[in-house]
Amino acid sequence: MIQEKKLYLETFGCQMNVSDSEKIVGLMKGIGYQQTPDPTHADLILLNTCSIRAKAEQKVYGHLGKFKSIKRKRPHLIIGVGGCVAQQEGERLLEKAPFVNLVFGTHNLHLLQEMVAAAETGKRRIETDFLDDEKRFDLYGVADTDSGFTRFVTVMQGCDNFCAYCIVPHVRGREISRSAGKIVEEVAALAASGVTEVTLLGQNVNSYSSKNPGEPDFPDLLRLVAEVDGIERLRFTTSHPKDISERLIACFAEIPKLAPHIHLPAQAGSDRVLKAMNRGYTSAEYLGKVAALKAACPGIQITGDMIVGFPGEEAGDFEETMALMEEVGYADLFSFIYSARPGTKAAEFPDLTGKEEKQARLERLQTAQKKTTLERNRSMEGTIQEVLVEGLSDSKDSLFGRTGGNRGVILEGDLALAGKVVPVKIVEGLQTLLKGEIVDPHGRE
Repeated sequence: MIQEKKLYLETFGCQMNVSDSEKIVGLMKGIGYQQTPDPTHADLILLNTCSIRAKAEQKVYGHLGKFKSIKRKRPHLIIGVGGCVAQQEGERLLEKAPFVNLVFGTHNLHLLQEMVAAAETGKRRIETDFLDDEKRFDLYGVADTDSGFTRFVTVMQGCDNFCAYCIVPHVRGREISRSAGKIVEEVAALAASGVTEVTLLGQNVNSYSSKNPGEPDFPDLLRLVAEVDGIERLRFTTSHPKDISERLIACFAEIPKLAPHIHLPAQAGSDRVLKAMNRGYTSAEYLGKVAALKAACPGIQITGDMIVGFPGEEAGDFEETMALMEEVGYADLFSFIYSARPGTKAAEFPDLTGKEEKQARLERLQTAQKKTTLERNRSMEGTIQEVLVEGLSDSKDSLFGRTGGNRGVILEGDLALAGKVVPVKIVEGLQTLLKGEIVDPHGRE
């Protein structure tokens, strides 16, 4: 009988990391570790990290400092760091934080069990080698399935675009797609365990299988997954605008299970800045694809990302970004001040814009987006939305679910509705979520 030990797992950054953390939980269960929300009671602390921005990286080292004090009181405690910061820092991480026991890169989850076992005997270890084929998908099985009715399913990893600001190709590697058969097999297993919504995940899902002769492309993969019994709703992220095809856009009109939401990062509205970023499209091309999406799926909710203060961005460039935002009418937007990342092309660019000006631009952009988000949420009042009930809300006194457009909804009802799609009348649109009432209290079977 395996002795139960406690795992505290902290996840930083993107949905890919969330997906990897689900796999980590399953792997650690296999060697006797159960999750705990309290790091002071843990036998093993793992940080699954993100390095997309400098602040995220700094946050990791800040958290490690906090865990150092816990380890002083509990010398047997094992501390490990994985993900993008681990891949980027490698040996330097062990030098900066000598109390860390193990470091595992973005391709090395399959080694985690033996690394932890070695750490239990007092050995320190680092593994950051890249894997160049589908082994990176197949060396560990389906992710742990105890965490609700919605799941991420990785369909591809890495990126070949080399945007000037982005560290992803350096810490995740080049693009590689997983076989459609393996993906459908995993989705079917998840559906059999009670999962009703899956999100197909990749750094650039639109280019799925573009290098694999005989494999379906991404639109065909969506159709295959949509045919899996038990799956009621299908999503995907993230999309690179230059790779969205007419066939993919048509899927929003032709696949009933495909949720009416797309995350489509523009990053800037200025053609001059987009060219410097190496994004591969113009603002007009981006807006053309947005228009095509809205035509194919009226009411589609579009979210995105914007970078403010990219090296060389002038006041006029920023005004073009504001104009693009207004034309798109994003449901929500993730926006950040540019953060130079080591090894990227943009880190070499001269940056003459002051911090105060960058901050002022970001605040103006975020203020405008908050207004748009609130207006869009209020515009849904009185409408009937199909809401997938995920479980209890954070307050535990009501239910929480999401519309097809990925808007969070608070509603009253029986917890037995969790996992079902139910029609909900939106009674109030707030800044960050909606409030609704179930039209049919029995849900939709």
